[in-house]
Amino acid sequence: MRTGTQYTGTVNRRNSLRVFTHSWPQNWHVIWYVVPVSPRAGAPQLEWSVEVERANTEHATYWVNVRNLTDFDAQFEMRYAIMNI
Repeated sequence: MRTGTQYTGTVNRRNSLRVFTHSWPQNWHVIWYVVPVSPRAGAPQLEWSVEVERANTEHATYWVNVRNLTDFDAQFEMRYAIMNI
């Protein structure tokens, strides 16, 4: 397994952000997750979903939708884990 951070950003309070990342080999099993890096104790800060586009016969594009659940701007990292390497 290989892990890493693909993107670091900020999503404004009570707002959403959509990030895409492209040219991932289609035969890789990639898991995406979002982790807040601005501490704010007491409740969940972010929720996310992932959509996949098969760009061509060899590559995939991932669309990661991040939603801020708080009244504060939230910094986050968009991380990945490649399960079959």
